[in-house]
Amino acid sequence: MLLENKTAILYGAGGHIGRAVAEAFAHEGAKLFLTGRNSQPLQAIADELGNGGGKAEVAEVDALDAESVDAHLTTVVEKTGGLDISFNMISLKDVQGQELAAMSIEDYMKPIEIAARSQFITATAAARHMTKRGRGVIMTITATPARLALPLVGGFGTACGTIEGMMRTLAAEVGPKGVRVCWLRSAGSPESFPPDASIADPEFQEKIRTSTLLKRFPKLDEIGGVAALMASDRAGAMTGAAFNITCGQIVD
Repeated sequence: MLLENKTAILYGAGGHIGRAVAEAFAHEGAKLFLTGRNSQPLQAIADELGNGGGKAEVAEVDALDAESVDAHLTTVVEKTGGLDISFNMISLKDVQGQELAAMSIEDYMKPIEIAARSQFITATAAARHMTKRGRGVIMTITATPARLALPLVGGFGTACGTIEGMMRTLAAEVGPKGVRVCWLRSAGSPESFPPDASIADPEFQEKIRTSTLLKRFPKLDEIGGVAALMASDRAGAMTGAAFNITCGQIVD
């Protein structure tokens, strides 16, 4: 198994992507700590994983609160002996479907502020623990607006670009200390789209689908599978890099 004897903290694990990643990690043998602001969906996922032989514990953790993140991480390290994988997938609360010139500054800034704050808090907390041991993987997820000029995505594209820029800097700092930093870059999966987002519109989805080389969106189980590979030692030579799961919407 790719992640046998690995300890992983998943932030924002209660969503569709969080569930897919948790299932893939559990299948590959990881010991999971599922976190979010609401323990109810987390516990449902943990119960399902447990019924399948997986190992998962649940905790309410606010990824925007450094004290909350540090306290939980300390508990995990004390219980398991160390942290191998940290993966932040929290929702950015972005507003889409409006041109920038028509948006309020508050709606534009919200996802940028959430992304910058939560990613900084969780990634640097993990880095402090991992560098002491000389190993570990810090992970996150972005989307195609980080690289492509797409309309009506509001502050989401800027937020994705902010995340990727921060992760490159972190990778340069912790790489010499044995820690990898990578992120998934997705074209999105319809099951995970907020119903009020512009990307949930069938016409808009069709434009995205036809812009990919595979003429489809990445599936949730594919996202989970690539995340497990990214977290594993088989990807040990990769850092400061995006794992492109855009179905060819972005061509490297």
